[in-house]
Formats: sequence, C-alpha cells, structure tokens
Amino acid sequence: MTSLPGSTELSSAVAKIMRRVIPLFAIMMMCNQLNRSNIGYAESHLEADLGIGATAYGLGAGLFFIAYFIFEVPSNLLMKRFGPKIWLSRICVSWGVVSACMLFAQGPISFYVLRFLLGMAEAGFVPAVLYYLAKWLPNAYRGRANARYAVGALVAFSVSGPLSGPLLRMDGTLGLTGWQWMFLVEGAMSVAIGVFAFFRLDSRVEDARWLTADEKRELTAAIEAEEAEYVNRHGGDSRTLWSVVRDPKILLFVFIYFSVQMSIYANTFWLPSIVRNIEGTNDFTVGLLSSVPWLFAIVAMFLLARIGDRTDRRKPLLIGALLAAAAGSYLAAIASPWLALAMLTVAAMGFKSISPIFWPIVQRTVHPMVIGVAIAVINSIANLGGFVAPYGFGIVKQQTGSAQWGLVGLAVFSLIAALASLLIRENEDGNSGLSRKEHAVSGRHPKI
Repeated sequence: MTSLPGSTELSSAVAKIMRRVIPLFAIMMMCNQLNRSNIGYAESHLEADLGIGATAYGLGAGLFFIAYFIFEVPSNLLMKRFGPKIWLSRICVSWGVVSACMLFAQGPISFYVLRFLLGMAEAGFVPAVLYYLAKWLPNAYRGRANARYAVGALVAFSVSGPLSGPLLRMDGTLGLTGWQWMFLVEGAMSVAIGVFAFFRLDSRVEDARWLTADEKRELTAAIEAEEAEYVNRHGGDSRTLWSVVRDPKILLFVFIYFSVQMSIYANTFWLPSIVRNIEGTNDFTVGLLSSVPWLFAIVAMFLLARIGDRTDRRKPLLIGALLAAAAGSYLAAIASPWLALAMLTVAAMGFKSISPIFWPIVQRTVHPMVIGVAIAVINSIANLGGFVAPYGFGIVKQQTGSAQWGLVGLAVFSLIAALASLLIRENEDGNSGLSRKEHAVSGRHPKI
C-alpha cells in the first residue's frame, strides 16, 4: 500500500490528539457518569434519612433525563456559538457544583429539583464531545477515539463502588452524613477537572499550538475531504430541526440508542440493589461486586471498537452486542444472585460496548451539514430511556419486591433493537462514505 503525501503528518496529528485530548475527555466522562449515577450507592441511605422510597428514588433518578432531553439541543447550539473549549469546561464545572449541592437535599421534592438541575447542567456534554471528534478526527479513527473517551464511563462504574463505599463510611465526620460526603467530594472532583479542561482544550484545529503547521494542514484537509465526499454524494442540505427529528433514518437511530440507554441506566441505578441480594454483602462489598460487569465491559468495548475501525463493518457488531445485552438481561432475571451477576456482566459487555460502534455509523450515515444537530437529537431523545428504565424499575420493584420483570423488559427492548438494526442501510463499501482509494489510505492507522 502506497502512502499519499502528508499521510505521515496526518498519523502524527491523530496520535497527538489521542494522547492529549482523548484522555481528558475520558476523565470528564468518568466524572460525568460518577455524578449522575452515584445515587445508586446512596439509595438505602436516602430512604433511611430522607424517606425517599423506591418509586420516589426511581422518579428522581429519571428526572435527570427529562432535563437532559429539554436542554440538550439548546446546549448544542450554544456550544457552536461559544466554542467547545468554553462550553465543555462550563458543563463540567456546573454539573460538579449541582452534584455537590445534593448534600442539601431534605426530602423527595428537593431531591427531584436537584436531579432536574443536574440534568440541565450536564445537557450537551456527549454531543459536544462527538461533534469535537468529528471536527478533529477522520472517521476511520473515531471508533477507537470514542472507545477511549467512553471508557471513562466504565471506569466511573468500576471505581464508583470502591470510592463511594469509604465515603459513605465517613458518617458523622464534621457533622455530615456519609452520603453527603460522597456527593460533596465527587462533585468537587468535577469542578477541578472542568477548570483544568479550560486551559487544556482548543476549540479549533488551527488553535492547537501543540500541532505543527503541516499536521494542522493535513488533518484539516483529510476531514474536509471526507465532508466534501458526503456532500457530493447527498447534495446540499438546508433542513430544519423539525425535518431532522422526523427523518425515518434518525428515528431508527433514536430507537436503537433509546434501548441501549434503558439498559445502561437501569443497571447503573439498580445494579447495587440487585447485588445486595447476594447474602453477606455490605456497602463496601456491594461496591466491589458492582464494579465487575463494568470491568469486563471495558475489554469488550475496546475489542469491538478496534474491530469496527479495522474492518469498517460495524453493523454486525452492533447487532451482536444488542443480542448479548438481551440474552444477559433475560438470564439474569431468572438466575440465582451470583449467577445473575455473571449474566449482568454479559449484558454489560453488550450494551456498554455499543457507543464506539454506533456513533461512527451515525456520523457516516447522516449528512455532515446537520450532523451536529442530528447527534444532539438522537442523544437527547434516546436519553429518555434513562428516565423510563429507572422509574419503571422503581415501580416494578416496589410492587413486586423484585427487579426480575424489569430485567425481562430490558431484554425485550434489546432484542427489538437488534432486529431494528437490520434496517440500517450500508453503502457499497461498508457504509464508509469514502471512495475506495480514500478508504485504503484511511486504513493506515497510526499505532495508538
């Protein structure tokens, strides 16, 4: 395979982005997930101290996503006005402040308000990161970039137990309960990372002093060539927001990702309570055991992202991951507590490995002129699964005393999403949107 002029500079630029920017996004994603999901470890304490029962807890957990849905697209539009550097930093600082303020919760109403404000603060983070990657990396590298930044969420799920457990044991220190310390410390971490991000990020490739002039030129040329190829194939596009929302292709992606989000957040908020069914567990051991599914999911996510980038055939991987999520959720519903944990691990390896293969499919299928809005629309509507699943789980658990039927419901949604994925239309060369010559060149990945 012969290399084109500038390919060395392109590889060098991509490698620098992978080293400098993506780890920061991973840390921000870790704080993001930690602050939105740490209530899972405080559930029993909130019930004991504030009288927040299973239904109220599920509603509060889900209200986050109502706010996220309302403010996601406006946040995305403001990001384009102020630039990713300022907006991503602002999002991280503001969600940290709100999360820390959870220590002031006095009962269900204040719990609901703070969860809603947290969703408002976090809205736009994921679309902003995905938009940033679309403007800084050619599509052939985005799968692994998505995996590396998304691993922050899995690290959060993995460390949240070992981190939250000791914080919960600080009960009475300086007059605060353990759960108040948990929210305060973990919120302060996000504020610090947000301030650091402001000094670390650049909004545009041309602003990056850490790239050489040749690297900037070749990187910009590669991204512009991809976008030009898409425009040539699909023509100009001046669609309105409403037309994007009504596009059947967008609606298909919304449903698939909605199903994924249901699985992610049902497990995020209720996994600790499921693990508590294992005899002899306490706050610390629940935290450790709850991290097991996410640790295995890290391996699965990197593996699928790498295969997707190398083969450019992400659709079969997407279907396979959804089927694994369906099978694992169903078997967890009918298994003993220890076996249920193993089956939830299988499910997590499915639904948590989807993001790095799902978003590159979207970015190569949707017209580049509306990709920013499309990502925000898909993510905001699909994130309502984060409301439906936790709230539904809360109702089911309070009525039946078990999460069994909730897990069965997740399995059904994952199975339907796998079938719906068959409707995704791939282009002749693997949905790449590239000419064969360009595709061959893009296959020359740097060793990153």
